Amino acid sequence: MKLGQAICSLLLFAAVGSSHAQLSSPLGDGAVPMGSGAGHFSANSPFAPIEERADVLPWSVLTNVKTKVEKNSVVPIYPSTITALDKKSQRIQGYMMPLEPGEKQRHFLLSSVPLTCSFCVPGGPESMVEVKTKTPVKYSMEVVVVEGQFAVLKNDPYGLYYRMSDAVAVK
Repeated sequence: MKLGQAICSLLLFAAVGSSHAQLSSPLGDGAVPMGSGAGHFSANSPFAPIEERADVLPWSVLTNVKTKVEKNSVVPIYPSTITALDKKSQRIQGYMMPLEPGEKQRHFLLSSVPLTCSFCVPGGPESMVEVKTKTPVKYSMEVVVVEGQFAVLKNDPYGLYYRMSDAVAVK
């Protein structure tokens, strides 16, 4: 199994597991189980938080998605503000999560919070965007900005909610 498939499978597992936990959570009403929900930036992080930019789609829009369980699957319920973004050019910023080894990346996940553990997913699928670029982008532990064709996914086999294709790095 490719590394990318493994990470996407982990996202799907976390999403499915967390939805079942939300149905009968020992954490109590309103508690969000680990592995679900938007990533949260830790004050102890060595990385600077993302500074909002007027020319970039804010994560607060993308993380405003609900879910429901249908036939043992977690299905995203997108508000109109998110569905309006589908098949349009968008600009987004975040932290790179490489899916393959190498200094330059053509396929990676972009996360709203930095990766703090190479085996941990920093948030749910609403806080990540799968990115496929036209030309390789140099890996960075700092915030990167990419622009490309944005897709709102309705039934992704890996449990992802968003994908950007033909992306290019921008300043």
